[in-house]
Amino acid sequence: MNGMMMVFGMATPPAGQGQQQGGGMLMIGYMVIIFALFYFMMIRPQMKKEKERKKLISEIKTGDRILFCGGMIGTVSNVKDQTFTVKVADNVKVDIARGAVIRVLQKDEEPGEMDRQG
Repeated sequence: MNGMMMVFGMATPPAGQGQQQGGGMLMIGYMVIIFALFYFMMIRPQMKKEKERKKLISEIKTGDRILFCGGMIGTVSNVKDQTFTVKVADNVKVDIARGAVIRVLQKDEEPGEMDRQG
């Protein structure tokens, strides 16, 4: 009789059997939610910033003032495939990698203004 009642759902299962299965699915659900939060709050914005940075670097042309990762400011004098030739002082030109550029400075803009903007 007890087996027949379990088949029809009238009896409760022994302690711990039914709850274990639901708990595993609940854990997977929580993990999916946490991953989604990480993606939308951390990964996606970072990918968007990197995409904007690559666009900025691809649009650099001769005559632009740039700030590169060493903290140096210079004027682009030649654009090559993988590097820029940058004039940092009178009669001083250096080649830098495209990835070293942090930002393009507007006319009469100082690098410290970047910190105040955001």
